[in-house]
Amino acid sequence: MDDRPVVELQIGRTARSPVNVRSRCHLGLPVVIDVPPLLDDGTPFPTTHWLTCPLAQLRISRIESSGGVQKADADLLIDSALAAEFAETNRRYATDRDSLIPGDWTGAKPSGGVAGSRGGVKCLHAQYADTAAGNQNPIGERVAAEIEPLDCSVGCVIGLGSDVVMNESWTEPV
Repeated sequence: MDDRPVVELQIGRTARSPVNVRSRCHLGLPVVIDVPPLLDDGTPFPTTHWLTCPLAQLRISRIESSGGVQKADADLLIDSALAAEFAETNRRYATDRDSLIPGDWTGAKPSGGVAGSRGGVKCLHAQYADTAAGNQNPIGERVAAEIEPLDCSVGCVIGLGSDVVMNESWTEPV
């Protein structure tokens, strides 16, 4: 199955790397794709798991616009256990991503943890994508508790192969 046309419609642009679906919704559509640490043109890319699901994007954007990143950062400052778990998440993420870089690569490499983070929470979309990809991520798990279930009754994208289109009748479930 070629998921590239679906993913490109979901994200609203051409994919800059191969499309490898990491997780799918109950309707079989991509939710998260894996992105290599070096894009097709060699550009370093720190985000390994990219959220494609329009419903998850919409719900997480609401959380971010109401101060969700700042709240998560504040929680990391006051909860040492959460901060330690999040630091481990960033170490794991960087190690997993860096293991995909060819050993003979001499160009620039991505750095940081989730979404290139250097300690704080940079993007709740990336935190959730890490969780939806099957990884332990305390911030992503908090986001998941707020936005799931991803319970669309119709797909955000319809059609087959290269004849896919955004579904005009798709709306956020209430």
